[in-house]
Amino acid sequence: MIGRIGRPGLIGTAARTAVIVGTASATNNAMNRRRQDRADQEYESQQYAAQQQQQQMEAAARQAAAQYGSPQAGMPAAPPTQDAMIDQLHRLAQLHSQGVLTDAEFATAKAKLIG
Repeated sequence: MIGRIGRPGLIGTAARTAVIVGTASATNNAMNRRRQDRADQEYESQQYAAQQQQQQMEAAARQAAAQYGSPQAGMPAAPPTQDAMIDQLHRLAQLHSQGVLTDAEFATAKAKLIG
């Protein structure tokens, strides 16, 4: 049998097309995987940042509860000035609106502040 010279036949063209399509699909799949990996890393980064922010808010709440809780033993609590009390009430309200303090914690801290 004599080999073909010139353009490839139908089977050769189909094989070449299959190789090209397969290569394009593999490249596209690899790009999609990389894109998904980047999206997953970004999501994990955002979740970590949100978790850190939540921990900071909880620490602020514990600090506020300690600050507005019972005064130190042996030291009488000095009555706060009007401006200082208003500032502290604003801070408590802000912590409450952010969800750091529950309704009960907010009411308790407010009652201790007001007297």
